Amino acid sequence: MSTDSRQLTAPPGRPAGIKDIAKALGVSTGTVDRALHAKPGINPMTRARVLRMAESLGYRPNLAARYLKSRKHLRISVHLPQEIALFWDSLRDGIRDAAAPFAPALQVDFRSYPRLGEGDTPLFEQALRDGTNGLIIAPGNPAKLRSCIRKAARRDIPVICVVTDAPDTQRLTAVSADPFTVGAVAGELLSRYLPSGGRVAFFTGWLGTHDHAEKLRGFEGSLDASRGPIHLGPVVEAHDDPREGYRRALKLLRAHRDLKGIYVSTVNSLPVLQAAEQAGRLQNLTIVTTDLFPELVGWIRAGKVAATLYQRPLTQGRLALLALYQYLLDGTCPPPRIAVAPHVVMRSNLNLFLERLPVDEEGVNRPRQG
Repeated sequence: MSTDSRQLTAPPGRPAGIKDIAKALGVSTGTVDRALHAKPGINPMTRARVLRMAESLGYRPNLAARYLKSRKHLRISVHLPQEIALFWDSLRDGIRDAAAPFAPALQVDFRSYPRLGEGDTPLFEQALRDGTNGLIIAPGNPAKLRSCIRKAARRDIPVICVVTDAPDTQRLTAVSADPFTVGAVAGELLSRYLPSGGRVAFFTGWLGTHDHAEKLRGFEGSLDASRGPIHLGPVVEAHDDPREGYRRALKLLRAHRDLKGIYVSTVNSLPVLQAAEQAGRLQNLTIVTTDLFPELVGWIRAGKVAATLYQRPLTQGRLALLALYQYLLDGTCPPPRIAVAPHVVMRSNLNLFLERLPVDEEGVNRPRQG
């Protein structure tokens, strides 16, 4: 029997640690420590064995304990929109939850601006002046923020994008429910709900935002792949403004009586639903929305919303904070993108999701107390 098969599970009741890895491999804890933290004095083959065993045992670094040893005082600035609060407040909660074990020496400053792409640049510049160690942002207009991100990189201040991305910049990573996939799932759902075909509309915020543009690309690709009689009709940008969304939805529904379905790719779905109800169109429309919040529940229960794609904002917030914190603590680089799998919520499984809210705790490894 090889040394790698001596023990493949950690003792019940606690997560795997360095001692468990050492015992499983028959090596010293010092060897494991050197391998895990890329220290000198260990050959590549041994390091590979240690990393494989760490993965098989589900080892996760104890960031909280490492933080207490480091004595570092860190300050992180988080810049998110105020609208639509239903979504962004959940994301803030995820960041707070992940940051809690590192308080009080880890300071998280939350700064808000009206809506995506409006007012985020001055906040970014202010954070750089205030001596922040790292930033979490949701870039609504990546082109406007490009120079700010470049300036932060020159000062060794890492920037993590969450929900939306600023591709081709020097940001550290981006955490999101992969927007192309979200759009593609919505397209497949509508294709299956509407086997006889027809035109469907796409409602979004602003296509200058990377996330929104990628959802449209995924949605179009999915409709094309279905090879059915369903095809994309009007594409409406409502700029995440509820009043504008309502006006544009009402105008669209009055102008396109043949419309069979709508996908609302942002959390700003209530104005579209209210417009459809006002126009008397809910009975003959199949509507797919985005995210899950209390005001949407009744619409799903009544069958007025066929499905919603929950992007798990709590998980996105937690993963963004932990990736930034670990980089600041010991220089561990996250992958260029961290994708969160969306959940499809329908009337048939709605109660299950509501029982488990916040549902997106699944898959997040919280830091352990030291």
